[in-house]
Amino acid sequence: MKREELEHVLRAASRIIGEPDLLVVGSAAILGSHDEGDLPSAATRSDEADIAPFNDPDGTRSMAIEGSLGAGSMFHESFGYYADGVSIDTAILGPGWRDRLLLFDPPGAHPGRGWCLEPHDLAAAKLAAGRPKDYEFVGALLDAGLLDGATLVARVEVLPADRVLPAFQRRAQAWLKGRVG
Repeated sequence: MKREELEHVLRAASRIIGEPDLLVVGSAAILGSHDEGDLPSAATRSDEADIAPFNDPDGTRSMAIEGSLGAGSMFHESFGYYADGVSIDTAILGPGWRDRLLLFDPPGAHPGRGWCLEPHDLAAAKLAAGRPKDYEFVGALLDAGLLDGATLVARVEVLPADRVLPAFQRRAQAWLKGRVG
């Protein structure tokens, strides 16, 4: 995903649900801290943005985003990228993540504003998800020098035990030990 695509998704999602502030989780969140030209291709190849309304107790706002902008929608077919409407609890995040959110607020996103996960929180959540594409994403960011290994290790260590499968946590820790020492 490119920044202008994220702007478009945020603009559309905000208009659909009538709220300006949206949480961006998943790989598109890296665009809150880096231009796509500064990122390795593995970090921008996704054609989706995972968007979560902050105030969505019954899931109706995320379903409205998904229905209007999701995979297979007219929006997706027209533009080649889409939004997954997700819950704010979709990503497994450690303590303090809200205090580290990065505002993505370019004029092209208005009336929307994206609150993107800080890169180390994003990477830890990706490792907690444990899919091969998540490891590829995090590995590419590490290889490009866009993540501090010690910070990422610390973030993985404090992921909530009640949300991360122990095997996934051990795998992430072992993988990081092999990558960053």
